[in-house]
Amino acid sequence: MARRTRDDWTGVALRALAEGGVAAVAVEPLAARLGATKGSAYWHFPNREALLTATLERWEREHTEAVIELVESVSEPLERLRLLFGTVLEDVRHSAVELAMLAAKDDPAVAPVLARVTGRRIGYLEEMFTLLGFEPDVAHRRAVLAYSVYLGQAQLLASSPGLVAGRRALLEETLRVVLSRG
Repeated sequence: MARRTRDDWTGVALRALAEGGVAAVAVEPLAARLGATKGSAYWHFPNREALLTATLERWEREHTEAVIELVESVSEPLERLRLLFGTVLEDVRHSAVELAMLAAKDDPAVAPVLARVTGRRIGYLEEMFTLLGFEPDVAHRRAVLAYSVYLGQAQLLASSPGLVAGRRALLEETLRVVLSRG
């Protein structure tokens, strides 16, 4: 039996979270998926809550900070926004963890991470809208609107993917709406 790392555990827990929500992050079924013992989990994490917290922090790094880093590699704000939306809506599996977290928003491990990530994402969008010439109050409203569109599209992609045909056209229409000055 191969020795499992912290990263192995958070990786399998992230997949379980996406597939079955917060309740699916349970040591015994995760150990079975990894072909590991429960003791391996407890070697890396003192308890299930620590595993869940580490998993949520990994999701935050990979699906917020890494995406922002990618988007920052583009210099023009409009192209950043286009890349951001294209990246986050590219694959429904990327949104599955967030949708699971929203469903468990009152969980004591989930709530602070969800609040931090939501604030970071809206703040980043607000910066982009400011760079695009919107006044601060308008930039904030556009950021909230853009993030709401993302969440709605993620939910539709997860529940009714047939309704979200023509993603490129939908992306362009979303940008047209959130960037309109009228």
